[in-house]
Amino acid sequence: MKNDEPAEPADVTPELVRALLAEQFPAWADEALAPVGKPGVDNMTFRLGPDKLVRMPRFPRWVGQVLREQRWLPVLAPRLPLAVPVPLAQGEPGAGYPFPWSVYAWLDGDNATRSALVDQQQAARDLAGFLRALWAIDPTDGPPPEWSNGFRGVDMVDGRDSAIVDWRIERRIAALDGLADTAALRAVFATALAAPAWPTPPVWVHGDPAPGNLLVRDGRLSAVIDFGTVAVGDPAVDLIGAWTLLSPAGREVFRAELSIDDATWARGRGWALSALLPAPERWDDEARRGLDELVGDHRHLG
Repeated sequence: MKNDEPAEPADVTPELVRALLAEQFPAWADEALAPVGKPGVDNMTFRLGPDKLVRMPRFPRWVGQVLREQRWLPVLAPRLPLAVPVPLAQGEPGAGYPFPWSVYAWLDGDNATRSALVDQQQAARDLAGFLRALWAIDPTDGPPPEWSNGFRGVDMVDGRDSAIVDWRIERRIAALDGLADTAALRAVFATALAAPAWPTPPVWVHGDPAPGNLLVRDGRLSAVIDFGTVAVGDPAVDLIGAWTLLSPAGREVFRAELSIDDATWARGRGWALSALLPAPERWDDEARRGLDELVGDHRHLG
């Protein structure tokens, strides 16, 4: 099943955000406001004053992210060993903007990269500790994989329009023909599809603990952000960071810390493949390195 968003996202400008603040949260309306980075796929993000963040969904699909974060982050945050966003307020549609939106406390830090981490083994332990704590939280009434969280945490063979649905992965692999070893990439994905499904009740998953959603301070992981894809599902999705952030040595520590079985590790490679496959115009040495490591892990471990 394929779904399509409208061609044009909601037009989110600083002027719009100021109008919404003046209308709904006037105490914050005169604070400094500036976009954070380039527009994301899901949201536009603005820094508000020295200590707040505004996130605005760009498409109808992602409205559920606002509601999930507002409902569940206060429940999850006290049980997690790394900082996560703290909702301060939920805004409502207004000033011509059609969706609910959020204000959060600002978290200092830089986006995680492999080179920014001083100690890979410590980073592996920190990320594993965060996931271990998240997976252990009572999942009662938690949101399932669904349209508005990108179906994160679904079974590998689920036919819905997730990042790992077979037609999407095949299309992205085929686009790299002549650049990458596409036969090897298909073998990685085939092994993930063939791996036994998660055999026990689903657990809380972040859904996308990749470098863009991890913060580093003083060379060490300090926070996990963007819980829009949070769900209760297969924890294999949360192994993405093993290949997108960690070195081979760090990855070995990470797996040992979490005691990941072979089937879950294979499914995790399938999710990592979805995160690592670049568009052909973005093919570079970094993209090659990531896919080579993924293929190498598959060949070594099966």
